[in-house]
Amino acid sequence: MMTLRLGYVPLIDAAPLIVAQELGFAAEEGLTLDLVRLGAWAQARDMLGAGLIDGAQMLVPMPVAQALGLGPSLPAMDLVMVLSHGGQAVAVNRDLERRLRDAGHDFAFDDARAARMALRGVAAGRRLRVGVPFPFSTQSELVRHWLTGCGFPPADLDLITVPPPMMADAVARGDVDAFCAGEPWASFAVERGLAALLLPGIAIWAAPPEKGLVLLRGFAEARPAETGALMRAVWRAGRWLDDPDHRGTAAEILSRPAYLNLPPDLAERGLTGRLTISGRGEMRKVPGFVAFNAGAASFPWKSLAALFAARIANRHGLDRQAAMARAMDHFRTDLYRLHLRPAGAPLPGASQRVEGALAQDRSVAAERGGMILRADAFFDGFSFDPASAN
Repeated sequence: MMTLRLGYVPLIDAAPLIVAQELGFAAEEGLTLDLVRLGAWAQARDMLGAGLIDGAQMLVPMPVAQALGLGPSLPAMDLVMVLSHGGQAVAVNRDLERRLRDAGHDFAFDDARAARMALRGVAAGRRLRVGVPFPFSTQSELVRHWLTGCGFPPADLDLITVPPPMMADAVARGDVDAFCAGEPWASFAVERGLAALLLPGIAIWAAPPEKGLVLLRGFAEARPAETGALMRAVWRAGRWLDDPDHRGTAAEILSRPAYLNLPPDLAERGLTGRLTISGRGEMRKVPGFVAFNAGAASFPWKSLAALFAARIANRHGLDRQAAMARAMDHFRTDLYRLHLRPAGAPLPGASQRVEGALAQDRSVAAERGGMILRADAFFDGFSFDPASAN
């Protein structure tokens, strides 16, 4: 057995790595995964760059930022596959919850327009401090896209970096008024009586790519056999996870002391999309709250790299076209095709697309036969075509 050392942050979207090891998908590929629990996303990046781990679960925009020179000087990092879509929730503290309810907001949990206008109304005239897990994160992009489109002045919006397991404590201390984080940490804040869930991430963007498997380029090139074995093991674990009948078992595994170290109920909420949104015990069912593989969720579309690069470049005064080109080079659709074709993975005919164009799941042509692509529409109709972006 070859041992690979992988870093992860304790979230439900670490499930493909954990399940690959625990249920034998890695062993079937001749691998043992030494899973290293990390406390923050910068730690994942820095340990990978220093060669202390062989691969890492990482926020999808992080290798984009690295490609644009917005991080420490480290060896080139490539996202070889996406680990999950969705799984995030926006939470507000108890004061904002009270204000929203007093203003008549119903916490319907499925209307991003109504939620943002209600939040804008109760936050008028005050700075809104929103916790996100990292400056270059899908959560950061979701919050910016959602709030700045309703007239919320960027100057009145502070995004504050807080590691996911510490979000509840940040609310308790009064460091943030709201946050966007992956499960189970939003539910954890609800369980502690500190927050209410206002909106799932998929209500803002139907298929927000959340975490990816990131390797050093030098590793992927020098050790293709191990790279392929790892990718196939993780892909098979994601396929297993997308069976609804397996989510309860997955919650039991993830909840173990070595991983999330939380009651299984908290992990199961995010995995099943059956969420308790407030201290009142209100429940919301969110179909498709998190996906690991289905609908080409694991494919590392180059157009996603371009979308994140364009937005980051705008904020940092970088050339958009150059940024998009550099970022797209680090989303390795070539490695995905090479290593997952033998496993029978459905492979899109193209490596980029118009992001946000699908209001519903769609059947499309694949390398062999057809495949289903997940709906990926934004709540406000936004779309992004890298071929025409300038």
